[in-house]
Amino acid sequence: MNLIWQIVVFAALLMAANSPRQPLTARGYLGFDRNDYPGDSAMSQLRKEFSFTGFWLTPPPEEKNNSWTGKRQVLESQGYGFALLARGRAPNKIHNATAAQQVGAADAREAARSAISEGFAGGATIFLDVEDGGRLPAAYHAYLRAWADELVRSGFRPGVYCSGIAVAEGQGVTVVTADDIRANESLRKFAYWVFNDACPPSPGCVSLANPPLPSASGVKDATVWQFVRSPREKETASGCSGYAPDENCYGATDAAKKWFLDMDIAASPNPSFTP
Repeated sequence: MNLIWQIVVFAALLMAANSPRQPLTARGYLGFDRNDYPGDSAMSQLRKEFSFTGFWLTPPPEEKNNSWTGKRQVLESQGYGFALLARGRAPNKIHNATAAQQVGAADAREAARSAISEGFAGGATIFLDVEDGGRLPAAYHAYLRAWADELVRSGFRPGVYCSGIAVAEGQGVTVVTADDIRANESLRKFAYWVFNDACPPSPGCVSLANPPLPSASGVKDATVWQFVRSPREKETASGCSGYAPDENCYGATDAAKKWFLDMDIAASPNPSFTP
């Protein structure tokens, strides 16, 4: 390399080093969840549209059995990422801090055992399903803390599926469940999977080619945003479009409308396994 060419190369490298770096464009990934496993062939078809799926480690709410059991390998072979879910207790079933600590630890151990039995790697985030919106009682926060601490001891990371919708408490005061949990569990690092199916911010029942990030839900640090629930929630999503006449949402690849589902957006195609 002659001297002139060396000078040109050095100048180009110097300019590149001093130029502001352009951030990579962040994108969201489309996923779905539902209580009942739709079948291997259905999951293969839905994979054409969705990057990840919710995966129940326990029976879903009000169910005795879990049809997702034993399906990790087939879903991994189809290329799915995962958002791992575990059933949470209802707030009205937890009456004091002592009981909260006991059942919180027990529920965490059950979720961890199931994750290990299914073959999921340690360090994964498991989202505890909290269906109730609004401000949570003090005993329930004790339950969440016990659940999170025991889950960490079992080698997993705590997450929570909860409301991202502002609930009026009267006299102009509103509360978002995700904010309530964050404020009360500041010593625990929860990942948040929030539901907010109001339009806006939800686009309604539509398959998004370029999904936004979960922060578009209104919860700035959300890991996953459930922007559609099936059937349509009349209190929140009555003004949303795209739902079928039966009030459910179906994927774009499901022309026969066989498998109603909830739609989600995540910042990663594998939400439970993203640091």
